[in-house]
Amino acid sequence: MRHSPKRWQPFPPPTPPVLDTFTKGYIGGALWSELDDEEEPLDKNYEIEDIAPEALAEMIADAAKFQAENWEDIQDDLFKAGLDFWLTRNRHGAGFWDGDWPKEIGKRLTENSHAYGEAHLYVGDDRLLYYT
Repeated sequence: MRHSPKRWQPFPPPTPPVLDTFTKGYIGGALWSELDDEEEPLDKNYEIEDIAPEALAEMIADAAKFQAENWEDIQDDLFKAGLDFWLTRNRHGAGFWDGDWPKEIGKRLTENSHAYGEAHLYVGDDRLLYYT
């Protein structure tokens, strides 16, 4: 944790979950593309350990569901697919539609991503990251 203040805990902090390649791409895309209150990319001052546990669980669930629904189309490049899922669902200037995926697959994955609606990370008062 780079930014979160150290808090006394009676027990060691929980071990972060082991993330699959797609989910690493998805969360990495979120940290890279979202900004903090100072307009800095989150990945400059925050890491996965700074994501609130309930927010991380929601992100993992979204990633798992999208993977299951689109496995045949994404299985050959899971990290890029995770990143493109984040970028596409949030309508950034890159994603499944920008030409790196075969045209029909990119179109289908774009539609499937948009069906999830937008999601964002933000810094809470406790300096943890939350997911909306």
